[in-house]
Amino acid sequence: MDRLCCFNGSDEIGGQQSSFISGKGRSNQGQTAFGYSLVKGKADHPMEDYHVAKFVAMDEHEIGLFAIFDGHLGDAVPAYLQKNLFHNILKEEEFWVDPGRSIPKAYEKTDQEILSQSTEIARGGSTAVTAILINGRRLWTANLGDSRAVLLRGGQAVQMTVDHEPNIDRATIEGKGGFVSNMPGFLSP
Repeated sequence: MDRLCCFNGSDEIGGQQSSFISGKGRSNQGQTAFGYSLVKGKADHPMEDYHVAKFVAMDEHEIGLFAIFDGHLGDAVPAYLQKNLFHNILKEEEFWVDPGRSIPKAYEKTDQEILSQSTEIARGGSTAVTAILINGRRLWTANLGDSRAVLLRGGQAVQMTVDHEPNIDRATIEGKGGFVSNMPGFLSP
């Protein structure tokens, strides 16, 4: 199953606009099920979220690639992440030997690519949560921001990532050239 999609705006369902998208599927071998859900926030602008949910064959491996990219101030950054982040992760030299080291390196590389193209991509940003499942046995998750990965095990939801809160991480964000803003429609502490 190959799903690579974006959600930008609203769909018409029964004559009314929907502010969410969700989906589900199974691995090619049928042993792994997945689902995703994106919900439009309270801000008065179109949905800026993108996702990836697909299984691909690489050499002798079945790789599940899953992500949600929650755009902020436009959809250029999440669209870029959807197209490039997994490519950067999988082409890391050490990926098959040390995914735990390769994944953060690829996140950093992708961030540098975005920053180097800031005039084309425009001012904006995105949260990111990724999950990579290798042969249905090894699961690697990573996140930036408040998007989260959840695993269903034995009928129980297990949170796999820890949210980053902008007001708590403000010094780190601003130290790297970013900014924290409380936009209309967002709750501030």
